[in-house]
Amino acid sequence: MTKSDAGYSLYLVTDSTPAILGDKDLCHVVEAAVKGGVTCVQFRDKTSDTGLLVETARRLHKITQKYSVPLLINDRVDVALAVGCEGVHIGQDDMELSLARRLLGPDAIIGVTVSNSGEAQRACEGGADYVGIGTVYATPTKKNAKSIIGTAGVRGILDAMRGYGHSVKTVCIGGINESNLQRIVFQSNSYHKKLDGVAVVSAIIASADPQAAAQGLLSLFRTPPPYQGTTAEEEKKASGVFGMLDLAPSIIKAIHMCTPLSHNMTNLVVQNFAANVALAVGASPIMANYGEEAPDLCKLGGSLVINMGTVTPDGLDNYLKALRAYNQVGQPVVFDPVGAGATAVRRAAVKTIMSNGYLDVIKGNEGEINTVFGDDGTQQRGVDSSNALDATQKAKLALKLAYREKNVVVMTGQTDFVSDHERTFTIQNGHQYLSMVTGTGCVLGTAISAAVAVYPDDKLAATIAAMLHFEIAAELAAERPDVQGPGTFVPAFIDELHKIRQAAARDDTAWLKRAKLTLVENLI
Repeated sequence: MTKSDAGYSLYLVTDSTPAILGDKDLCHVVEAAVKGGVTCVQFRDKTSDTGLLVETARRLHKITQKYSVPLLINDRVDVALAVGCEGVHIGQDDMELSLARRLLGPDAIIGVTVSNSGEAQRACEGGADYVGIGTVYATPTKKNAKSIIGTAGVRGILDAMRGYGHSVKTVCIGGINESNLQRIVFQSNSYHKKLDGVAVVSAIIASADPQAAAQGLLSLFRTPPPYQGTTAEEEKKASGVFGMLDLAPSIIKAIHMCTPLSHNMTNLVVQNFAANVALAVGASPIMANYGEEAPDLCKLGGSLVINMGTVTPDGLDNYLKALRAYNQVGQPVVFDPVGAGATAVRRAAVKTIMSNGYLDVIKGNEGEINTVFGDDGTQQRGVDSSNALDATQKAKLALKLAYREKNVVVMTGQTDFVSDHERTFTIQNGHQYLSMVTGTGCVLGTAISAAVAVYPDDKLAATIAAMLHFEIAAELAAERPDVQGPGTFVPAFIDELHKIRQAAARDDTAWLKRAKLTLVENLI
């Protein structure tokens, strides 16, 4: 086969160590995997002597030739030449690409491992046929990985490749399995350049049924995740302030009519408050912190709120179970990284949650959003927000995080910033009493969860509708003569949430005249 015929959709990297392969025969595993849909095989063995490498590679090449799939040898150009296979894959510390090309000739497939844009540029300009981008996530099969770059790192490299090497194929590698493949591809793909495939090791080699594993992985790669959205949904997105304000009452009315489930995994301090807010906006609340309940709850058409108010190992494990369950059926997840920058434990928990599932909405104050974006130098006092950025910097931070995660980001404060990268808005409604009552930020996530459940076609519009409902209700409550301070504010606030919902149900939009919504432009 010629290298132009090579496909990289499902790229298998072999591992012969007992911890991964077990007592199975490597050639039998590879043949089963190729039958299941593997499109390219890389033979990687760092420990065997040259004679055994050549012998095994020849056996593997007979199999891959039978199915018209290319076989590449990791690092060892001499073995590739001895076997006469289709090419090699080289790392940054292996043979120079130019030398490998001279030895193997122009028709050989040569792939290069890259972990940053500079390495990618050199590989593209040097004549690589594809680049293997990683390591995405930590994996026991690659103990010497120089760095873990995550989906954000993969996407940054793809963005950079827009200007050079556009024809060079791309695969990503590192910790990819059936539970995260779709999310990794979705969040890694750039608007300008997409991954041509994924490389896997243990997800196939360690499987009891390599053929079925390969079939499943290839199907996942070729199928968009449930939460990706469709072209039809893109066409329904609102534009500008007037578009958002036109949609808001109908979204609130939809919550009233549909009574969506709001599944809250939150701390004991705010559970009662969150349940009351959910009822006031028209949702059906359930406070369920046990992850084993999520596979049933996620099928009821609602949303999940992960509120990181209390971080424990058991709690984190429950969050991940629920997150995966909701992702699997495509129902929205709202993440509130409470106090994310306060401790190393919380910073680690944020990274764990974000690397294990897709989050439709991330809501936090400036300090929390800074930490989620990756500024580990932001030290918070408990859940307090920092206030180090000016308005333009806040808008750009919300936009950049939304771009990176392909979701909606809400940065709360005296002025709120809301972005899905393509559209960024500020909201200047609300009242200072909200900052004087424990849990108001947490329960905003509950209100948002109800809105994105009933209007998933435009989660930014749904989020803005929920925020306007929430913050205008706070203004109305604070103005009531029976409200004398934070203590009397809370019941009045719940009353006003209910009143706005009832008004929206009657198509009364007088309350919306208070909206202080502004489109932020010229950020890029």
